[in-house]
Amino acid sequence: MRPRPLDYASDRSCGVRSNLAAVVASRHRNLTTILSKCSAGVTMKQLFRLQAQLIVNPPPPSVDPNLVAVKLISVCGANAHLRHANIIFSSLFPKPNLHVWNALLKVHAQNNSFLYVIHLFNVLVSCPGGGPVPDEFTFTSVIKSCSSLLSVTEGCKIHSYVIKLGVLDNLFIQNSLVDMYFKFDEKNVARKIFDEMPFRDVVSWNTLLNGYAVGGDIGMARKVFDDMSERSLVTWSAMVSAYARVGDVNSARELFNKMPERNVVSWNSMIACYAHNAKFSECVNLFYEMQQVGCVAPNDVTLVSVLSACGHLGALDLGKWIDTYVRKSRMELNLFLGNALSDMYAKCGAIEEAKRVFHAMCERDVITWSIIVNGLAMHGYSDDAFLYFSKMIEAKVKPNEITFMGLISACTHAGLVDKGLQYFNMMSEVYEILPKIEHYGCVVDLLSRAGRLDEAEDMINKMPIRPNVIVWGSLLGGCRTYKDFARGERVVQQILELDLDHSGSYVYLAYVYSLMGRLEDAAKCRLKMRDNKVTSTPGCSWIEVNNTVHEFFRGDRSHPETDRIYLKIQELGLELKLAGYTPNTDLVSHSINEEEKEDLLSTHSEKLAIAFGLISTKEGTTIRVVKNLRVCIDCHEAVKVISRIECHCQCFSCNGRDLKLVISQRINQAASKESSLYSR
Repeated sequence: MRPRPLDYASDRSCGVRSNLAAVVASRHRNLTTILSKCSAGVTMKQLFRLQAQLIVNPPPPSVDPNLVAVKLISVCGANAHLRHANIIFSSLFPKPNLHVWNALLKVHAQNNSFLYVIHLFNVLVSCPGGGPVPDEFTFTSVIKSCSSLLSVTEGCKIHSYVIKLGVLDNLFIQNSLVDMYFKFDEKNVARKIFDEMPFRDVVSWNTLLNGYAVGGDIGMARKVFDDMSERSLVTWSAMVSAYARVGDVNSARELFNKMPERNVVSWNSMIACYAHNAKFSECVNLFYEMQQVGCVAPNDVTLVSVLSACGHLGALDLGKWIDTYVRKSRMELNLFLGNALSDMYAKCGAIEEAKRVFHAMCERDVITWSIIVNGLAMHGYSDDAFLYFSKMIEAKVKPNEITFMGLISACTHAGLVDKGLQYFNMMSEVYEILPKIEHYGCVVDLLSRAGRLDEAEDMINKMPIRPNVIVWGSLLGGCRTYKDFARGERVVQQILELDLDHSGSYVYLAYVYSLMGRLEDAAKCRLKMRDNKVTSTPGCSWIEVNNTVHEFFRGDRSHPETDRIYLKIQELGLELKLAGYTPNTDLVSHSINEEEKEDLLSTHSEKLAIAFGLISTKEGTTIRVVKNLRVCIDCHEAVKVISRIECHCQCFSCNGRDLKLVISQRINQAASKESSLYSR
């Protein structure tokens, strides 16, 4: 049965519609032109029809089959259909020339099939009777593959083959070799190749600059930048990214401000710089500035960085705007953008929206599943977290260490100690994942919160890796909750051996000594903190009101609405006491009277943020507050009572205020965070 003619009137293409079948059938000479014009928009279904026409109506000898093969393989590459590209190469065109070889090498390299690129190259150079001689396009694909695989042996072999063929002076090959040796951490070899280049273009200089930047040699990167006689937008953006890698945000912004012009890559470099260095407010503000400029539209890379900042700041309104922008502009909800959106919603407390994005994604990886599992766990939906984990296994997605952090965290919030221990053991026994120190810390926290302090301490002592301050700190939290002061003092000594400047240990000791009536020892602890210049991380809370993120610190009086905020704090203080709330002044270790202790507790950053939210929003508005540290017990209890007060009833009514306090605890300034949500 003959294949039916192509009907492009019903299929999408690049301007080639109903007459495509007639053109293919009667004018084979124009076939490569047609493919060239519409290759970017041709789907695999359309490609199969084109192939069927070629089989039924073979092109005349005047049409070079190799040109047709190159175009067909390129379409396969654009659709990431490498298997069919291989079929076209091996079956339809028995005598491919170098252009066809290069096309196949290129699509595999572009789709990260690096091992196969090296295999293809070895087949090419070992063809019986001598195959086509590789050129610069061949070598750039192969060198890129060696670089990506960090395959030093293969890379050196390719370099030797380049010298043997006498094509080392080719500019494209030299640029690729410089990049390869930088990735091999062979800076001297890379620099030697660069210095011996008879001609250098701006790509050569950018490769050198980026090599030093990625290697952390910011001084040499800046020297290369200053020595360049010609700088492209890529050059400026690379230097901004270089400063971002070493955390020099100010130098990055100074360079960004000096750019003669900016494109979306330039804006992305600076926005990502702020996001990666925890300057989330600055990241959002720069995005607004980009919007005001108007001539540059954000792309998915821009939005991923901004969504990360929204998640940390609790800027849900901006996150929703980005979600709407993605849909209205018909941007593809690819893996990275989908993960960023789902993660933002989860961190901002909108777990239903996070699930909506999750289910809308066409492609999901282990990060996608881990985000939803961790998000559900963070908000107390332990059963749902376990359910999604089961679905993840059914989808044949292997969990990673982040997935298990979420599962153990879910067990912690639900008090499911034995189930948490089962998941911990499952890591190594079922999935061969070696638990990291974060997992041990999570399990110690699980046991400590349940009051199983002996088991928690025993686990620490049997850990195959040395416990850090975070692990011991989890046990210390249990000691404080269950008033095991003897164990607490022992734990503090362990912590101070690891970190003499650990402020929490001094505060705990002062708290214990105060409870035991050893006021002199408590005073010595505070004095020792002062003498050693020990400082604690200041609590900081963020709240978004009318698309603006406001920042508060403990006792903060810098906000323009300070007078109204503190007046609301006073009103809340009276209403809280009438509702039966009693400030937990035991948490304050300073030698001051009870009234002063209550004043200190009332001006914690999250309470200031909530007060501002109450005076700045209409009744019925959800108030979301994000904090950089774990909420204290007093604020936890106060938030629940404030929610009840604002509802004007004894239960948590959906008609009243919905207070969501999202607590993010950064560990050692790293990207990993432990989060919990208190909601009503």
